[in-house]
Amino acid sequence: MSNSYYEFFCPVKVIAGKAALEHIPYELSGLAAKRPMIVTDKGVRAAGLLDPVIAACEESGLEIISIYDDVPPDSSTTVVRDIAAVYRKEKCDSIIAIGGGSAIDTGKAVNILVSEGGDDIAKYTGAGVLKRPLKPFLVVPTTAGTGSEVTSIAVITDEKKGVKLPFTSSYLLPNAAVIDPRMTLTLPPHITAATAMDAMTHAIESFTCMAKNPLSDAYAAAAIKKVSRSLLQVMDNPKDSDGRLELAQASTMAGIAFSNSMVGLVHSLGHATGAICHLPHGLCMSLYLPYVLEYNLETIREPLSELLLYLEGPEVYAATPSSRRAEASISALRKLRDALYKRCKLPRTLKETGKVTEDQLDQIAEMALDDGSIMFNPKEVNLKDARAVLQRAWA
Repeated sequence: MSNSYYEFFCPVKVIAGKAALEHIPYELSGLAAKRPMIVTDKGVRAAGLLDPVIAACEESGLEIISIYDDVPPDSSTTVVRDIAAVYRKEKCDSIIAIGGGSAIDTGKAVNILVSEGGDDIAKYTGAGVLKRPLKPFLVVPTTAGTGSEVTSIAVITDEKKGVKLPFTSSYLLPNAAVIDPRMTLTLPPHITAATAMDAMTHAIESFTCMAKNPLSDAYAAAAIKKVSRSLLQVMDNPKDSDGRLELAQASTMAGIAFSNSMVGLVHSLGHATGAICHLPHGLCMSLYLPYVLEYNLETIREPLSELLLYLEGPEVYAATPSSRRAEASISALRKLRDALYKRCKLPRTLKETGKVTEDQLDQIAEMALDDGSIMFNPKEVNLKDARAVLQRAWA
């Protein structure tokens, strides 16, 4: 499973802790930015999450020039174009994206248009198209799952063509990611659970995929340990800011891990299920994770055995015979999913979602085979294999 050659890249400055938001003005001034625009969504604004950011800027004499708070859950090329127009009209010089994956991806795409010019974001799809740094860009995540604050990828929907446009470039990486537990304290239980399982999946697929490397492994293992220790604690005590910070850091660590090693079949199935059945990404990750690990088991036995230490702690690891540790890791994840189901009804099977029908499984399997993530799955997958995994995940 080890690679004799690998590359590792993460130039994003991470500012984390209980007063991290107050550092935003200092970061912007260091980038010579004086006229920031906030890009966010209605839910984030309604939850009062912009207030500490605006207050921190006002105290430092920095005025937020414009706030765009209408980013939809599935951002589109039209929204990106509209925000870019406001940015230019108001003569802004920097972007602060505050929100989950959609707001952050939107901020990345807007930054392409306002830096490169023009209105056609589709011109910049694919890899390696951008040739120079973009405008100053800060990210404040309000969920602890996607890791978008440290990835060089954005996905935006082209509504007219009905396709998702992928953008990838190291220039899309933010100048700084601001991780503050105040931003996730109001997350509802089911979103806390699904996003944490998204981070867990990023970390586990990163640790077991084809392109894993020693540095990505270190970040992935640390993320798995943090989610394992803190998730149920936070589910039982949502205002636990220490636990919230642990989950937020785990999400960032998992983002750094998978953007340097890739993911696998869980993501391929999840992307297809999201496209066809419109299930949230984090839920898909949580749902498919144990079934894919069982499918990959004999190929990943060694790294999966190692993960038992981070999932269950040293006592359980030491008490488990080495030949059973890989299976024990999968059992630990099933136990965690059962605990989440008990607390917030996070579905464990496709049937439990109530939104997937059995006759959609063939379509999901076919679409999953065309997803780029499948290339890095440690075991080869054909249509029959993908269909069999889906059948096991059905009920």
